[in-house]
Amino acid sequence: MRKTTATKAKAVKASPAKPPVKAAKKPRAKSQASAQSRALLASILKSLDDDKAEEIVSIDMSGRTPMADFMVVASGRSNRHVAAIAEHLAETLRGDGLKCRVEGLQQGDWVLIDAVDVIVHVFRPEVRAFYNLEQMWSGAESAAAGG
Repeated sequence: MRKTTATKAKAVKASPAKPPVKAAKKPRAKSQASAQSRALLASILKSLDDDKAEEIVSIDMSGRTPMADFMVVASGRSNRHVAAIAEHLAETLRGDGLKCRVEGLQQGDWVLIDAVDVIVHVFRPEVRAFYNLEQMWSGAESAAAGG
């Protein structure tokens, strides 16, 4: 014979309802670059070309990310050349009244210039090959400078 025990139903105390958590709104990417951004890009590409930067590539980021309309990737032949290219570009931008931030200038392996609507990366060739930013953003429309 089996003994059965009666199970008592436990009363579950209802917890107060929590208000739904609102998801943070994602910044929307611009669908098209402004004329001002395109003019800034042209100025940056000219400066890089004048300073003998190599393998200059511009990537249209508008519609893909809110951080910038364009990304420019270029190479210098040495640490000194990379630093000189970046320094001259930053001076040119500041001379045009644009505030820009520069990171990595002292090392000269990879210098980032944040010019608000255009982000510029200047690398030594080995460092550029290692990080391969062009491939990371390969879904974005990519064009060599002047094309």
